[in-house]
Parts: sequence; C-alpha cells; structure tokens
Amino acid sequence: MTKGLVARAARGGSPREPRLARVRLLCDADHYDELVQKELPSAKVALWIATANLKELRVEAPIGTRARAQGRYVSVLETLEALADRGVDVRILHGRPPSRAFAAELGKRRGLAQKVLLRECPRVHLKLVAVDGRALYLGSANFTGAGIGARGDTRRNFEIGILTDDEHLLDVLQARFDAIWSGKECSGCGLRRECPKPIDMLGTKPPRRRGKLAP
Repeated sequence: MTKGLVARAARGGSPREPRLARVRLLCDADHYDELVQKELPSAKVALWIATANLKELRVEAPIGTRARAQGRYVSVLETLEALADRGVDVRILHGRPPSRAFAAELGKRRGLAQKVLLRECPRVHLKLVAVDGRALYLGSANFTGAGIGARGDTRRNFEIGILTDDEHLLDVLQARFDAIWSGKECSGCGLRRECPKPIDMLGTKPPRRRGKLAP
C-alpha cells in the first residue's frame, strides 16, 4: 500500500458524522457483475477485502483466453494472483478459517500465499471491499461463491450492498480495516485468551491455547 493510502486510512474521522454520500445499490447478481467482474480486476494499487466467511468462488475466465472461449470458469484466485503479480497490495481479513476448497486452491499456486495476504480474526463479521482508495463496497455479501461468485440467479444468496466513491467513508473504513489488520485491537480484545492467532503476535511464538473458541 502506498504512503498516500496509509495517510488517508490514518485520517479516519468520526464514523458518526452525518453526511450525504453518492452510492450505487447492488442487489444479488449485481455483486458479481459490478464488484467481481469490474472493480476487482481494475485494482492498480491496493485491494482490501473483509469477510466473515472465506470460500472458493468461481469467475468467468479472462476475456481473450481459450478458457473464456470455451465458457469455462476459474478460481477467483487467478484474478487475485494476476493483481499481486502487477504489484497490487492484496489483503483478505476473514473471521473464520478458509474453506477446504479455497485453501486447496491457494496451496496449488506456488508462492501465492506470500503475495495474497490473509489474516484471521474471529471477531470479524464486516463485509467490505476497498479498491485503490477510490471505490468501496459495503453490504451483506461474504467473499464466497454464493455471495459474490458466478452462481445462477436461482442458487445465489439474496444479497444487498452499496458501492461508493465517497472519500469520507473510504477514510473511515480503511482506517478501521487497518486497525484490525495491524493488531491494534488485539491487546484489549475480550477473546484474546481463546484466539488461535492473535494478529499482534504474528512473527512471534504462538500463544498457548486456553479453552475453546467461543462461538
């Protein structure tokens, strides 16, 4: 992430400040058409994703590829890997362990786990996507196939969200994401004793587990 984006995230501001913001409503399949097909691949600097559940999801193969001509669908990790290879800062903050299918797909791509960064916090239930500090998604959709993937209209979840370029919302939500991602919330967390992976302990010896993780 560039220094400019860090500065914008740090400014924050009062999240309770009343204001008017220009937003676009996303319903159901709009999440795939607008968010997955248009916004995610357009990232040039940073792509930050927060989701309660993280599962493998399939997307249409890139335009111009043989797979696209054959009507095939590929893992969204192909898109994220391409972004990371172009230098995009790709981060996924998730509340539960990734699904087996997602973990398996990640494991098949050598070195990808060092380029697409994942951090787990059991208190994360927010769903957001921030692209380059210019576009922000807020809504109900998790980063899953049923939430934003290429599911048929009769099989996908009913989802509602908004897409906005409002600078104030971007500042506040990027700062919130960064606070969780960097472990600033860890020291005072009421679940710290049960947390399997305290973020502020990354790179140090893992803490000893005490009891079971609260549901």
